[in-house]
Formats: sequence, structure tokens, C-alpha cells
Amino acid sequence: MGIRNYGERDYAFGQLMVTLRTTLGLTQAELAEFLHVSRRAVGDWEAGNSYPKTEHLKVFIGLCVKHRALPAGREVEEIRGLWKAAHQKVLLDERWLSTLFDQSDPPLASLAPQSVKGTRPLESPVTQPAARPHIDWGDALAVPTFYGCEQELTLLTQWIVQERCRVISLLGMGGIGKSTLSVNLMHQVAEHFEIVLFRSLRDAPSCDVLLDDCLQVLSPELLNTVPASLERRISLLIERFRKGRVLLVLDNLESLLEEGNIKGRFRPGFEGYGMLLRRVAETMHQSCLLLTSREKPGELRALEGKYAPMRSLRLSGLDVAACEQLFAEKDVIGSPQDWAYLTEVYAGNPLALKIVAETIADLFGGEIDQFLSGDTVIFGGISDLLSEQFARLSAMEQTILRWLAIVREPMTIDELQAMLLAPPPRVQILEAIDSLRRRSLIERGQRLASFTLQAVVLESITTVLITEVTNEIRQRKLHRFIEHGLEQAHAQEYVRQAQQRLIVAPILAQLYSLYHGRGEIEEQLLFLLHQLREQAEHAQGYGPANLIALLRQHRGHLEGIDLSRLVIRGAYLQGVEMRGASLAGATLRDTVFTEAFDVAWAVAISSNGKYWAAGSGQGEVRVWREGGQILHLVWQAHTDNTYALAFSPSGRTLATGSWDGTVKLWDLEDGALLWTGWHTDMIRSVAFSPDGQTLASAGDDAVIQLWKVTSGTNVQTLPHPDPIFSMVWSPDGSMLASSSFDGSIRLWQLQETQLATCAKILIGHTNWVFALAFAPDGTQLASGSWDGTVKLWEVASGRERQTLTGHTERLYAVAWSPDGRTLASAGFGNTIWLWDVERSSYRVALHGHAAVVYSLAFTPDSSSLLSGSEDGTLRVWDVESGQCVHIIQGYMVSFYDVAWSLDNTRLASGGSDMLVTIWDVAGGMQPQVLRGHSWTVFGVVWSPDGRLLASSGRDNAIRLWDPTTGVCLHTLRDPDYVDTIFYGMAWSPDGQMVASGSYMRGVQVWNVETHTRCWVGRTHPTRIRCVAWSPDGTRLASCGDDGSVCLWDSFDGALLARLPGHSGRVRNIAWNPDSSRLASGGGGRGEGEIFVWNAQSGERTQTLKGHPDSVFAVAWNKRGDLLISGGSDGRIRWWEVQSGECLRVCEGHQGAVQSLKISPDGRLLASSGDDSAIRLWDLESAEPQGTLRRDRPYERLNITGTRGLTEAQKITLRTLGAIEEKAAEFLHDS
Repeated sequence: MGIRNYGERDYAFGQLMVTLRTTLGLTQAELAEFLHVSRRAVGDWEAGNSYPKTEHLKVFIGLCVKHRALPAGREVEEIRGLWKAAHQKVLLDERWLSTLFDQSDPPLASLAPQSVKGTRPLESPVTQPAARPHIDWGDALAVPTFYGCEQELTLLTQWIVQERCRVISLLGMGGIGKSTLSVNLMHQVAEHFEIVLFRSLRDAPSCDVLLDDCLQVLSPELLNTVPASLERRISLLIERFRKGRVLLVLDNLESLLEEGNIKGRFRPGFEGYGMLLRRVAETMHQSCLLLTSREKPGELRALEGKYAPMRSLRLSGLDVAACEQLFAEKDVIGSPQDWAYLTEVYAGNPLALKIVAETIADLFGGEIDQFLSGDTVIFGGISDLLSEQFARLSAMEQTILRWLAIVREPMTIDELQAMLLAPPPRVQILEAIDSLRRRSLIERGQRLASFTLQAVVLESITTVLITEVTNEIRQRKLHRFIEHGLEQAHAQEYVRQAQQRLIVAPILAQLYSLYHGRGEIEEQLLFLLHQLREQAEHAQGYGPANLIALLRQHRGHLEGIDLSRLVIRGAYLQGVEMRGASLAGATLRDTVFTEAFDVAWAVAISSNGKYWAAGSGQGEVRVWREGGQILHLVWQAHTDNTYALAFSPSGRTLATGSWDGTVKLWDLEDGALLWTGWHTDMIRSVAFSPDGQTLASAGDDAVIQLWKVTSGTNVQTLPHPDPIFSMVWSPDGSMLASSSFDGSIRLWQLQETQLATCAKILIGHTNWVFALAFAPDGTQLASGSWDGTVKLWEVASGRERQTLTGHTERLYAVAWSPDGRTLASAGFGNTIWLWDVERSSYRVALHGHAAVVYSLAFTPDSSSLLSGSEDGTLRVWDVESGQCVHIIQGYMVSFYDVAWSLDNTRLASGGSDMLVTIWDVAGGMQPQVLRGHSWTVFGVVWSPDGRLLASSGRDNAIRLWDPTTGVCLHTLRDPDYVDTIFYGMAWSPDGQMVASGSYMRGVQVWNVETHTRCWVGRTHPTRIRCVAWSPDGTRLASCGDDGSVCLWDSFDGALLARLPGHSGRVRNIAWNPDSSRLASGGGGRGEGEIFVWNAQSGERTQTLKGHPDSVFAVAWNKRGDLLISGGSDGRIRWWEVQSGECLRVCEGHQGAVQSLKISPDGRLLASSGDDSAIRLWDLESAEPQGTLRRDRPYERLNITGTRGLTEAQKITLRTLGAIEEKAAEFLHDS
């Protein structure tokens, strides 16, 4: 293939070729001879000048497979990555790849890298598993060779295979080779197990986190809801240990043990590991737990014995023969006496001997006697040797080690370069990496062309970094502190948390020991912030961000902190309270903030991966670029939930569908609206045809509408018998699949010249089908239902192929990975399940969301999954490991209802935060919070005597509370249908009954004393948003999404009248004081409507128009001559009913006005909305009287003149309370 220019060299590919060749143990000449090419050709590949031809690359891959040069268990992934990196003009031949492994598939025992002298696999009397075991290497190092330890390997194999020991402890000093031996042992005995699992404890995960991680691999079906207790998690693990043979290796257990005089005791917070060890050791099972540690945990001492199933082996280091072999490989020569002396001095420690061997080779010509005569032998432990070695490294080599200690996982050269403030020439970095590898200070990672640190080296360098930083802070002379970012905002989430625990927190701990009080430490850190502010921008480096991380950890918040005129690089400010702080004039780079959204109803990723989008409960759309790292656009797209999103195949436009009944098409460059289409009810699904010419939309009006993308013209309407929940195109565009309220799935055949027809109806689910996804090849369709199952259907025949069970709750979302190998499903259980499609079985369960998961989307390369939830977060998951690698945290509360107490002193609210809150209107007391709902609260109402408070919600419950104590006294549920969602509420004037609207289940009225349902009022299935009792108590009014108002007899629920006329959904109703008139608010197609009805005749007597869009709330004053209304535009209007004149308009809320309630004394109006606020107004003058709101995260944060923020980020920060003054004023002040 062609020669590349110097400036275009592919260093990453070259480094990968070098790594694989050296792993094979070949020189460039030897590899060239094997491949029948010139040595120069190999040299050009490794220099990144050119790529191998396809035939040469295939032979090279075959060589790597045959000699185990690729990380075990990840061979296929590594080969795919190598093929892609080599820029081949042809696709990887999958059949050839399969044949390659069929031809080279020896027993797993022979997969172990052979020791220098060789080890012979043991004969085992145990019956071998029929299939190859599943091996999960976790973050195990790639270990191609190891030295000596033949007897130890034999003994450990005997303990595991023949004697079936339950717990084995592999003990020894740091660097002695415990991890290396354990990895080789895993290879040796893997064929005797169903699952082999390696986990490192060097980042000190909690026992809960470790167990969840292991159970995700071993038995994700047991974790469909995360057990509440540690004991339960341990029991689940042991249950799996009993069912089949599992080998679990826990490396670096010493990271969890206390240091000092107390040996073998777990550190505070890690005592759960002691319980885990005892239970695994004392309980009968057929699995094995292998531990590596520098010391033995106390829990195992009394349990071990010669004939007990618990054993321990202490490694004593290499013998002289193995030491001689190690030195020979490094081209170091010496006498037998020299070998023996060095083995004794360094206690046979392999890592120490490797480091010394490289020193001898580099500085003493490979002659041991010269080294020994030079007075350079370090007497002491491995830590002393590493400290001495670190001191002798070049500045570049030290920098690389520090960054590896910070990142704490394998990294590539490109990733390293991106972190350096002033990256040197790439060749200098390559030379430093090669030098560190030769010195055995870095190791090859499992990822292609990556490198990392052994645990003992990581620990040593981390200690060095912590000490250096602490001293620099104490001396007020910052150097390393500026060059290195101690915590990285965009690091994978589990890495960032480890950086907090193992770097930031220990630095603070050392500072606490040096200063007399916490105040002195804060004073020192604030002084350093001021010191940095006086320096040039380029000289501040990572310093400000590091100080922010320390202050945040120290204080728990950043309230009132002056961060003005600083260069802040990579600070993590998400979820951090910064009330009254200042970023005025600061420059921000790669800084993460909390986002302004509450519920992520929909997520989508463009086909090229450039844009990620999410739709919120307030009708907003947020679009990010660069893998969700930078907020690109945010705009108010709809007046209700943005429930559906779809990127066009070109990735240039975005379609949105909303509960406001509109489908819209947007330009992604600037967020411009291209066209709007209408449904008569809420929209639940939008989808582009694969050719991008047609957009389909569907929802609760039971039709699929097909739109011409270029013009927004409706070209066809497909009727459905029931509301439609989901709809997807087949990959070839010939078919549409839709799912419905009745549990059925319809397949529509689309033809260019004819109308679409329903080709098949798929029956099998027993509840609503909320989610559909076609397989990428179009042969299968996946469906997710509220019956808790995922079904796979053959598209050609319509036959149900398989039912995937395991979810115990209702499902909201399914997504098929673009590579067709993984299916994701999620819903009410808060857990996302990943299914192996080829095996039709679960693969891993993803835990982290705290509420319902509504939406899922894979990245184009299938490596990551994006999820959106009721908990206000978007999470990004690594599909391979199941780790949560990124979180986008939102904050915003919509208050859907407010209610006055009888004495006018308190207001109750319910909203998207799942709380019922009782506010002191005067503001003198803290709000009282009533917890119990597990989902959005839509309605709150006081009983007429003020003794009870009722609330309703999406969690299928009506709760009756004692407002004095905050205790939930009783919970009411639909006795006929457990999944009923309840909306607005009303208490009868006599206090005996409470009524609620519902989704598709009519008006429901309950007897408060007996807690029984009195009657249900139904017309046809629709969402009933609001109910209102007439003041005389004789009638109950309801309104809903079918555009009508209904009047019911309070006694028996008889339908007295149905009042049609609204052009869209009716969102709110209110009686006038004498029960003679009824006002209803709603609207559609861009115009708000308020109708006034004669309650006796049903005649519409007045129409009030002026709201530009839908009317969300209406209320009468006490005299009955004024109506107050609130709309989707956030404005509140006062109307004179007699004349229909709009008397005044007030700016009420950012976003929709959700509720309006007048105080019992008629003096005040309370309004609530989508901006987390309740506002009080003088009813007569419309003057604002105050605001009730919890402080937002960035309340009064000054962002005047702040650079590095996109306009979308500024909008978000202002929404969350930030302030931005005029630039001139800021410049004057500064």
C-alpha cells in the first residue's frame, strides 16, 4: 500500500505492530522472512509509513493467533481493531476469521503462556465442561511470559482442580509476581470452569460495587432489581457458586487492608469483604475464589488447614536458575556467584530483577560485576527500588508515569498527548515509552496499542504524586500541580470516582495532618487560587481545576467561591452547588456542568455519531456533539413532553414528536424549524424511512401519518384500532411495524405506487407493547411490553421466535445494536438488560438509574449505549464491560399542581421530582417534604377540613397523607388494573369522596373513609387530565385529550352531559363559585382556547382567545367575574368574563404554566410551572408577591464575561440560576 508523508505517519498503527512483533519474540528480519517481505517493509509498517497488503496482514494475524500474541478472550475484537487500523481496502473476511480459530483451537490449558522452563498441564479427573468457558479478563494485564514458579503453579492447580479448594490466598511482597502467576493459573485451569472472572481491587471498589459487577457477568437475571443489602448480594453470589463451577480471581486485596500494626484487618468502609470471605469459605459450593494479597486477611487465618478447603501460598521469589534465565533474556552476563548474590539482595523479586537487569544493560554494558562494583545496589524493599528508579528517569518518563497513575487504566499515545499541556514531538514520547517498557515500569494493556502500570508501580507512583502535590501546596510553589490534572471531568465515570477516592481524598488527608484546622486548609487553597489568578493564562495549567477539586471535596460545595479570571481546565462541576460563586471572566475548557432538564423521555444518536439528542418533560430538545461532551443546541421545541426523536439518515435534520400533538422537523446547524405537522392527540413515535424521503409519526390518535420530508406534506394516513405506542421502519424501507394499546403488533407493507396495507398482525403479548426494534438485517423484530417480556419475531412468517424473560417490571424501550449482536431492553425495573442475540440469552445487566428508563440508543459502532431516565440523568454505558462511563446530570422540576391549605398559610405541590412538598407561604419555615411516590406526582388536593392531603401520580397510586406528621395513611390503587396512571384530583365539598382522572381508565371516585372505589366514569379510552367538583357537590366535571368536557352525577357516576368543541386537548377545568358556569382551557394547532359553558344547558356562552398556544390552567375569582389563565408560553392572563376582554398579561414562568389556584380568602393567586418555581400574585392587581423555590444549583453564579461556554451552555446555566451582567459593567468592575 502507498507510502505516507512524514507528517501523516500513522504512529498508532506502527506502535501496534511493534507491540505485536515483540510479543511474538521476533526481530524485524525474522518477521520479514516469515512474511516473505523485506525487512524495510516491516520497518515502514512500524514507523507508520505504510500498511501491509491484505495477504501479508492475514499471515501476520494467523501468526499472532497461533502463538497467542493477542489478549486471551479478546482475540476477535483485537483482530477487528487491527484490520481497521491497517486501513484495508477490503472488509474483514468473517468466514476466514472463523476458520482461523477453528484451525487453532487447542485445549484451554495450552493457552497459558509457557514459563521459561515450561510447565506441563496436569491430568485432571474432573469432567470437563462441554463448551469453552466464558473468560472475563477485566483489567488483567497482558502477560506473555513468566519466570519460574513451576512448582507453585502445579500446587495451585492441584488445589483448584483435584482438591476443589473454595478459597486460595496467593501471598507475597509487591512485585513478586502474584498477579502474573494468577493470570497464568487462570489459563491453566480455565477448562475446568464454566466462567472465569478476573477483577482488580487496586482502585478499592466497595464490596457492593464489586459484587454487582461480578453478578452482572455471573447471573444478571438475579439482579433485575438491585438487592438492598450486602448480605443478599453475597447470597446471590454463593447461589451462583453452587449452580456451576466459577473461578473468581480478586487481585490486589491489600488495597483494602489497613496499614500499620494491625495486620489483615479491612479498612473502615470495606468490612463487607470480610463477610464475603467468611461466607465463601464456610459455605459448601463447587467454585473457587482466588485472592492475591501482600498479607493474609484475618478472616481466613482460623479457617485454613492442610485438609481444609481454604489454603494459602506465600511466594518466595525466583530461584537462582530462573533469575539467570531472566537476566539472559536482557543480555546481562555474570558468574553464578553474581546471579546468586542479586537473587539474594532482591529476594528473587521478578519486578525488581527486571528493573535491575535493564539498568545493568543500559549503564554497565550488561556486566553484573561492573554494576556490583559501582556501589549502585539498592538494599531494601521494592518500594525503595522503585523510588530510586523513578528519581533516575527523564522528565518525560516521569510525566508519563504520573499520568498513568492518574488515569488508572490503559491509555494510548494519542490519549497521553491530548493531556500534556505542551506535548513534545511524538518521537520523544515513543522513545520514553520504549524506555519505560524496557525497564519493566509499564506493561502492555488489553486495549490495542495501550500501556498501563502494574499494581505495585501504580501504588508507588500514586504515592509519589500525592507527596509531591501536598508539598507543593504547603510550600505554595506549584509545579507538578499545574502540569497534571488530578481529576478529569471527561474521564470514564468509574475512573473519575477512583481519582476522587485515591488521589484527591488522600491529598486532603495529608493536608489535614499538616494543618491545625479545616479553616487553615481552605485559606491555603484560596490563597493559591488568588496566586494563579495573577499568572498568565498559559501558566495556570491544571492548577485552578485541581484546586476546585480539592475545595469541592473539602467543603462539599463551591458556594461563594471566587473563580473569576481563572483558566479552568477539565473541572467537574456537575451536581455541585455553586450558589453565589463567580466565574466572571474565567476561561473554561472541557468543564462539565449540570444540565437543565428533568426527565429524559427520548434519546437518539445520529447515524454518524456526531450528534446526540434528548427530549425533556418540559418540551425542550437538547443536542450534544463529541459524544455527549459539548452541548451544541437547546431549544423549546414543544409545549409538552418531547416524547419522540429521530435523526434523518443524513444526520442534518432532527424530527421530534410531542404530547402536544405536533411533529416537527428541525435543522441541526442552527435549530431552525423547517415544518410542523399535526395529530389530534399526543405523539409517541417518529421514524425516518431509510432513504430519508418519508417521516412517519404515530400516537394516541390511533393513526400513522406519513409525511414528505422535503415539504411536510401528509402523503398517507394508516388507521389503527387503538393508540399506537411505537413504530419503526424495516432496514430496507419496505415495511413499517407498529405496536398498540391492545398488545398487538402490525406489519405494514409499503409500496411506491400503492397505498400501504396491513400485511400481518402479530399476537403474543398480554399487555401494552411500548417498544419495537428491527434487527439490522431486517429478518427479526424485537418487541418490549408492559407484560415484562421481550419477544423476537420472524418478520417473513410473523412467527414468534423466542420470548426473553427476566424483567420483573414493565418495559418501555428496546434497541438493537447496529452490528446486530446485542439487544438492549429497559423499563420500570431501573435496570437495562443486554441480550446476546446469537445465543438468545442475557449477557449483562446495567445498574445505575434510580428510576424508570424510558429510552435507549446505541452508538453507530455498537460499543456504547445511551439511556434516558425519569431520574433526570442520561447515562452512557460501555457495552462490552457494562460499566457506566459517562453521566449527564439534569436538574429541573416541573410542579404540575398546587393546592392551598384551608387557612391560607400553606401550599402543597406535586411534580416531576416525585415529591409532595408543603410550603410555608410566608417563607419563614423550611418546606416539608412527603416522600412515597416513586414517579411523577400529577395532582395534590387538601381535604375540605384541612386534616388530609391527597396526591396522585404516574406510579399507579393515590396517596392519603397526614399533612401534620407527613405520614402516608393509605394508598389507593385501581382494583381492576394495577398499571393505571392517575392525573388531576378533586375532593368533594363534603369531604367524603376524592376523584381522579386517569390514563385510559376513566374518572375514578373513591370513598375516603372506606378506601373503596365508588364508581368509574368512562366515555371512550383517553387521558383525563383534570377533574373538578361543583361547589354545590352535585356534579363532577372532567376533561381530557379527546377534546371534550364531561359532567357526571356525583352520586352514581351517570354521564349527564358531554360538551365537545375544543380543537385539541382540554387540559384544565374550573367551576365558578355558584356552580352555574364551567370554564375549560385547552387548544390545538397553535391557538389557545378558553370556553365558558352554561353548566345547566351545556351551551358554550363565551370563547376567550389570546394565548398563542395551548391553555394549561384556568381559575375563577371569588366573585365569579374574573378568569385567570396560564398558557404554554409561560404567561398568565386576567380576563373579564362578561366582556371577554383580556385585562392584563404577566410573565409568569419559564416554560408552561401548569397550575393556577386561588387562596381560600380570595386574595392571592398561586401559579406553578416548568421552571421549578411557585409564584404568588395579588389577585386584583396582578402584582407579584413572592416566589417559592428551592435554590437551583447555580443560583446567583456570575458568568459575566466567561469564555469557553457555548450559547446553549449559557442558556442552561441561566436557567439553573446563573446571572450574566453587561460585559461593560464587568470590565469596569475588574
